[in-house]
Amino acid sequence: MSSGELFETQAPRPLADRLRPRALDEVLGQDHLIGPDGPIGRMAAHRRVSSTILWGPPGTGKTTIARLLAEISDLAFEPLSAVFSGVADLRKVFERARERRRSGRGTLLFVDEIHRFNRAQQDGFLPYVEDGTVVLVGATTENPSFELNAALLSRCQVLVLKRLDDAALEKLLARAEAEAGRPLPLTAEARASLAALADGDGRYLLNLAEELFSLPSASDGGPVLDTAGLAEVVQRRMPLYDKSQEGHYNLISALHKSLRGSDTDAALYWFARMLAGGEDPEYIARRLLRFAVEDVGLADPQALTQAIAAWNAYERLGSPEGELALAQLVIYLGTAPKSNAAYKAYGAASRSARETGSLMPPMHILNAPTKLMKQLGYSKGYAYDHDAPEAFSGQNYFPETMERQRFYRPVERGFEREIAKRLEYWERLRRERSEGG
Repeated sequence: MSSGELFETQAPRPLADRLRPRALDEVLGQDHLIGPDGPIGRMAAHRRVSSTILWGPPGTGKTTIARLLAEISDLAFEPLSAVFSGVADLRKVFERARERRRSGRGTLLFVDEIHRFNRAQQDGFLPYVEDGTVVLVGATTENPSFELNAALLSRCQVLVLKRLDDAALEKLLARAEAEAGRPLPLTAEARASLAALADGDGRYLLNLAEELFSLPSASDGGPVLDTAGLAEVVQRRMPLYDKSQEGHYNLISALHKSLRGSDTDAALYWFARMLAGGEDPEYIARRLLRFAVEDVGLADPQALTQAIAAWNAYERLGSPEGELALAQLVIYLGTAPKSNAAYKAYGAASRSARETGSLMPPMHILNAPTKLMKQLGYSKGYAYDHDAPEAFSGQNYFPETMERQRFYRPVERGFEREIAKRLEYWERLRRERSEGG
């Protein structure tokens, strides 16, 4: 053993590293992948690994699983971080992999944060993956559909890791206590708060636990911390939320769909989650304004007014007072009657406009500002609706060669019930005057 290796073995290792699973069945929270019927479980059973992208939140075991797969399949493990590595590092790895292949041994190339490699660098993997020089296992916290090349994705299977649930986090704490030889100095409520702070991240949980184990134990006169005491010892973790990546789109989708489903409480929860994650309230205001016209529409015409008013109130009050105006809007939209009839009507009219091209309006509704236009029949036969009975002439306003269309179909909810009655009334008059004419 060299002096460097000797000192390395004597160096202190973090608790998370000491508790790193040594076998797949020790990995927590990913039974859907590592169980006998899971894709990783099947790889382990056959001792054969295929190129894979491991997609999941931080601290869910991506690096550990990759390392264990290399051991199980007797592949040399070559780890790289896309944050700190470049083309030169990749070339060295591929050259070492070629040398091993000549001697009959394969290589598992593990690339952490693989989404941080640019498109050209990702393309550089392809020939080495295709000819078997390396088995690629990439780890990413971002949606591979958005961040990885289609060519690379087509050569890998994507496996989704779940954030650790409370049961998995509790097992992890039990392992930490067994390793430390003493319980964490926490009340039951504080223990639950500790798990909540971890937000599904096992590594972060163990780092918090290690910080608590540095305190004097209860047997040595140290305090047993309640929730308030725990908050003083560890800093509050910001919720996992990347405003420019998938977390951003997932949460706004959750807010929008909760409102559409009239689940006001769930909508308030996702609204609060976005704010806690640092989202720009004006972005949320814009999306709520869109919801007012897309999903509430004319079922409650005041929804649009309320959305604009709430946005204006936020701009005038600023944060945090203005966020209450947005919360009030979330409640208003969640409890409002819903209709996408206007949204669908506009879509149908747009499709019809594209399909019919440049059809002219009927001559009778065209203005005739010149003598020639009058001679050509412009405005001839136009009936001024205000002079007609019920202020409704019933004339045709579609192009003469186009059949009448019905784009807008109001629902039987909210104010659109009244609109539906008006449309039915005008349609009856239109039929009567058409038959009478």
